Amino acid sequence: MFLRRKKSNMPEPERALPGRAQSMTLPEKHFLFDVPLDDSPAEGYLYALFGMGCFWGAEKQFWSLPGVYNTAVGYAAGYTPNPTYEEVCSGLTGHNEVVRIIYNPEEITYGELLKVFWQNHNPTQGMRQGNDVGTQYRSGIYTYSEKERVWAEASKQHYERQLMQQGLGRITTEIKPATDFYFAEAYHQQYLAKNPGGYCGLGGTGIECSMPSDEHLSTLGTSDG
Repeated sequence: MFLRRKKSNMPEPERALPGRAQSMTLPEKHFLFDVPLDDSPAEGYLYALFGMGCFWGAEKQFWSLPGVYNTAVGYAAGYTPNPTYEEVCSGLTGHNEVVRIIYNPEEITYGELLKVFWQNHNPTQGMRQGNDVGTQYRSGIYTYSEKERVWAEASKQHYERQLMQQGLGRITTEIKPATDFYFAEAYHQQYLAKNPGGYCGLGGTGIECSMPSDEHLSTLGTSDG
């Protein structure tokens, strides 16, 4: 029980593991897409970054969507540079398991990505997702622009009202600016495409997220991003 509590509390930055300068060795290409895994967005394409619990299942929710050009799993929103999976699982890095998406906003909007995010995990559980317990399983949206932040906040408020009407608690999702993204080990990348029968503890609340329209969300955001 003590270990469970320890892994569910964020470490103080000065107590986080030191990490390393060397980045993770990656596969040459995405397992499903004919693109480099560490590709940067082409002109007009954008990043999105979400934490939804186990990143195997989170990545699977996005790679088949039209307009999604690339996906990768990794670690974000923590302190330790270039952490390993074992270090993240210790609760001593502060990182979340995340999926990073490169998408074409002309084909799929950020609002549509947010709807997939909200509907495919339970955002009311704090430092856990189902039976997966620890800081790395927290719900998180990490934004790359003011527009993304405004849309994320608006969708959170909207979905929280829906959940509370159905008897669920308040949403615990953290919404923060995206900082460093560290790729996870090669075997984690597109894990459920390589292992179709593999573990996936991800599950939504069963309550549909009736998002505000993109037109409405656009009136809340700014023109940047």
